[in-house]
Amino acid sequence: MAGAIFHSDHGAQYTSRAFAAACAAVGVRHSMSKVGSSADNALAESFNATFERETLQGRRAFTDERDARLTSFRWLHRYNTARRHSRLGQQSPITYERTQERSATVTQAA
Repeated sequence: MAGAIFHSDHGAQYTSRAFAAACAAVGVRHSMSKVGSSADNALAESFNATFERETLQGRRAFTDERDARLTSFRWLHRYNTARRHSRLGQQSPITYERTQERSATVTQAA
């Protein structure tokens, strides 16, 4: 986890000293938007909101850390390989990236 960046808003849970200490303890840099700026971390905040909505919907808590990790991994795998994104022309991120790589290779060769 060292070197990771955690993007968040100014929620009380993210501005606490305990959260800052937890991030520092595992080597995670905390990125927070400026107060009143909706653009600074808008993409990360949108991603986090989607993650929370789609993994926590109808759930009160995870049974344990393993359950939380597996649920997160399954969601991230689906998000990157199967979930279609309107911004990417209704393609999954992995399909979009592969298409862009092929397109760039063809352009360079031409």
